[in-house]
Amino acid sequence: MDLDFFIGLFKIILINIVLSGDNAVVIALACRRLPIEQQRKAVFWGSFGAVALRVVLTFVAVELLQVPFLKIVGGLLLIYIAVNLLKGDEETDLKASATFLGAVRTIIIADLVMSLDNVVAVAGAAGNNILLIIVGLAISIPLIIWGSQLLMKLMNRFPIIVILGAALLGYTAGEMMVGDDAVAHWAEKVGWPAEIGFPVILAVLVVAIGEYLKKKYKEKTQETQE
Repeated sequence: MDLDFFIGLFKIILINIVLSGDNAVVIALACRRLPIEQQRKAVFWGSFGAVALRVVLTFVAVELLQVPFLKIVGGLLLIYIAVNLLKGDEETDLKASATFLGAVRTIIIADLVMSLDNVVAVAGAAGNNILLIIVGLAISIPLIIWGSQLLMKLMNRFPIIVILGAALLGYTAGEMMVGDDAVAHWAEKVGWPAEIGFPVILAVLVVAIGEYLKKKYKEKTQETQE
């Protein structure tokens, strides 16, 4: 294993942590009406099903991103996700379930919808390295499931974690876009300004735009309240 492998592994873990902060909220909302003795079982089986689907979708995404121009589309999607991450997402409207199977189903469906950004980001960060995907998901997913509440507190206390995560998504988006088969030959000719410079520029732009939109959103909210 070389340095690139561990850099990719770090990127996958950080992406999963930053983009999965809402998973704890989903689990808590879905299980809050269950008897205490059933809550842990619902969390386990719901998370297990969600993780299994996420792994499958990640491998599918890796294959799809080999199609020309899809990496560019995926990169644009990541930029949108990263900007929204900084701007702040709206609260999820999720109803609690009174039955064990209902709670498990809710966790799986909600996590699946919320994890589409993770899937694209992880696939982009890993490239074609299947081992990197397996190791990255194996480390980060248990961390997310069992430590998500702590992670959410840390992100609220240290906003720099979210900013770094958004910047990483912007950088990953740039890497995906210049790595697309449709423009890869051009990027190789240009050299480091395209292969490194472009991702760095996107990382900076994502943070700048996201922070600007967050500021405007707060100002609009304050005006509405007044």
